[in-house]
Amino acid sequence: MTNQQYQEAVEWLFVQAPNYQIDGEKAYKPGLDNITRLCAFFGNPQEKIKCIHIGGTNGKGSTSNMLASVLQEAGYTAGLYNSPHLIDFTERIKIDGENCDKEFVYDFILKLKTLPEDILPSFFEFTTIMAFEYFAQKNVNFAIIEVGLGGRLDSTNIIKPLVSAITNVQLDHQNILGDTIEEIAFEKAGIIKPNVPIVSGDENEVVRNIIKAKAEKENAPFIDATLINTDLKSDLKGNYQEKNIKVVLALTDELKKQNFNITDENIKKGLLNVHQNTGFIGRWFEFSQNPLTICDTGHNQTGLEYVFSQLNSIPKRKHIVLGFVNDKKIDDVMSVLPENSEFYFAKPAIERGRHPLDYEDLLKNSKIFYKIFDSVQDAYLSATQKCTNEEMIFIGGSNFVVGEFLEKNLTDIK
Repeated sequence: MTNQQYQEAVEWLFVQAPNYQIDGEKAYKPGLDNITRLCAFFGNPQEKIKCIHIGGTNGKGSTSNMLASVLQEAGYTAGLYNSPHLIDFTERIKIDGENCDKEFVYDFILKLKTLPEDILPSFFEFTTIMAFEYFAQKNVNFAIIEVGLGGRLDSTNIIKPLVSAITNVQLDHQNILGDTIEEIAFEKAGIIKPNVPIVSGDENEVVRNIIKAKAEKENAPFIDATLINTDLKSDLKGNYQEKNIKVVLALTDELKKQNFNITDENIKKGLLNVHQNTGFIGRWFEFSQNPLTICDTGHNQTGLEYVFSQLNSIPKRKHIVLGFVNDKKIDDVMSVLPENSEFYFAKPAIERGRHPLDYEDLLKNSKIFYKIFDSVQDAYLSATQKCTNEEMIFIGGSNFVVGEFLEKNLTDIK
């Protein structure tokens, strides 16, 4: 297999099974019937691995990577299934921080053509079974599985995990999951299984009660991670990580109850070595010190509010590169933009990317100082020309903006 063959196979996969909604909801296939048939076709590899299920609106990636790092420090092999990827498809499936083997991906995509006609998987369904199969073949000690969208009807929900977690519930993907926090919490709580412990990291009493009620219905032990007091830190920066750390501590405590050997030192070192152990980037990631340049993949209103609040706490003038996809409610973003900033709005280089000219009326009404660019890289280069070492640059608004920026500018990626 050549690198060109690999790239062509992945591109073919994106075409055959769209990753995101382009017209209507064709990329999203709710329900478990299809993934059930798909897993059966491959011999149900999900039944051969010990899984940990991580759901929630924000913090799934950080929480699952911190947990993987802790498990690695404890001497276990940790499979990690995250989405989306930032630069290369293989980032979605990792073992002990190493991306999935490209040869495996190439061969597995070829198997897509051998599927029965009644199994037509979505992109996420196919990558999910790919992760299950890879982890089973490699005989990992743990497979940490991040929910793709929602929970109840998400294709990852076919697993029977050792323990599950819901980091939090916020308004996101309302066109699919519901218009209210209560509706979305119901969908997220769908990952709760009979007798499987569930960790809740949400401070909202309404959300907590919905999760707790589902846990009681399923006879699943309920653990409220918000009650944990800790001063442990992580090398994943961002004030919001304090909440995610509590979820990780609750998860490791449940695993210890199941007789897995995880020490306090494993936890401390695991939290402090996430970048090194898992190769995780994109969450309050310091790309440069001179000038200070930070990127963060927070993209819904709550995530951006956390990020922008932390930006406001930094006493520097800011040059902020932002881009959004078509389903983003731009007016919500305008209301929380950081102060003392110049803005560089760009179109992400994907089909769903929204050109800033489409929402320039909102930019004008917000009375901010801004410029518009056709690409993220052009916006970033313009910001570097104006930014002094006493000021700072921020890149964000979407996973795709951060991914595009890192692909163009980051040379040392694990």
